[in-house]
Amino acid sequence: MAVAYCCMLIVILLPYGWVYLAKFGRGPDGHRQRFDNRAPRLQQAQLQGLPARALWAQNNAFESHPAFLAAVLAAIQAGVPAEQVNIAAIAYTVTRLLHGVFYLANQASARSTVWALGLVIVAGLFLQAVRYTR
Repeated sequence: MAVAYCCMLIVILLPYGWVYLAKFGRGPDGHRQRFDNRAPRLQQAQLQGLPARALWAQNNAFESHPAFLAAVLAAIQAGVPAEQVNIAAIAYTVTRLLHGVFYLANQASARSTVWALGLVIVAGLFLQAVRYTR
């Protein structure tokens, strides 16, 4: 299960990579933005372009990963074979990486597709947990 646990850690840390781009990326004019730590929410509300999309990617990552973490833990607790859990965890982690990349690239259809695939993976883990529950 070490692979699944590593995937869980990656998914937990991933939003911080996206927010780095939001805080320190370049604005629509191409100039590097200065992060205002005194009023970050005010500054975030005014972001545009890539930094805004990076913030949205961060928010979506924070919203989606609790279900994944619960699904992995439920599958492990139910006795789902490690290989199945690991494959699902890797696949979900890849979808989350691609989701953020597609968000940054402003590719809405591709982003929605990988988001939906991630949701299917989470549901699949829960269904496997139901199947293996003794």
